[in-house]
Amino acid sequence: MHPEVEAHIRSFPKETQEKLLALRSFLLDAVPGLEETKSYGIPTLKLNGKNFIHYAGYARHIGFYPGAGPIKQLSSELLNFNYAKGSIQFPLNVELPFELIQKIIDLKLLGTKKSA
Repeated sequence: MHPEVEAHIRSFPKETQEKLLALRSFLLDAVPGLEETKSYGIPTLKLNGKNFIHYAGYARHIGFYPGAGPIKQLSSELLNFNYAKGSIQFPLNVELPFELIQKIIDLKLLGTKKSA
């Protein structure tokens, strides 16, 4: 694990750490070749040298930053979450929506292939 990412995750209570580690593991397993770093002050996963997805812990939620495209395309599935143009907030008191996260990843990968 990237040392700055590890420090970010360890700065939170145990329950938040567990969610961050589960999200990190899911993302790394879902997309081969992701590189872990820290960018914009938060954990970042890069694909082919470009930022792919960012995530971060906060006091009451996990911030997930896939960019505007997937959020716009899946806005009807995000009604249970606070979201903005490029970010989604997953509350700490609910399970992470891995099925939704997988849909977001799939859309991101489609966009990556189109721009390649």
